[in-house]
Amino acid sequence: MHVGIVADTHDDTDLVEAAIEQFEAAGVDAVVHCGDFVAPFSAAPFEDGAFEFYAVRGNNDGEWALQPQIDAFGTYLGEMGELTLDGVEVAVYHGTSGAIVDALVECGNYDYVLHGHTHERVLEEHEGTVRINPGGIPIEGSSESPHVAVLDTESGEIEFTRL
Repeated sequence: MHVGIVADTHDDTDLVEAAIEQFEAAGVDAVVHCGDFVAPFSAAPFEDGAFEFYAVRGNNDGEWALQPQIDAFGTYLGEMGELTLDGVEVAVYHGTSGAIVDALVECGNYDYVLHGHTHERVLEEHEGTVRINPGGIPIEGSSESPHVAVLDTESGEIEFTRL
């Protein structure tokens, strides 16, 4: 199974469209958004994707109308959630608290911990748990360009693609 991972799109509809195009080109079966859409309208384009869709709430998702928007076509996980994708255990959290991200990674219950918040790509492994942050829109002081990630649950391969 191929899983697309995106975070911190912050109402950037061009970034959202580029992410969807990349995911469709990669033939992903599911997409996980790790939060910070900001407004519900920027979640809407994911509805047209040929993939399952999951999302958590980010610290900048101030409009609670985001939940019904996503639930209309996907699964809204709230502040954080657990998924089993192709037999692989996944925790999804925006990443607002670094201590919570660390606890999810270190607890040993998950194969993957997916998060955003920092707008910086991260790929780390700790005692069998892989932490993935796909990055996000560029923020002041960062030279990071926007990326998405694709996880192959069968091989464990993770590929980042610049948008």
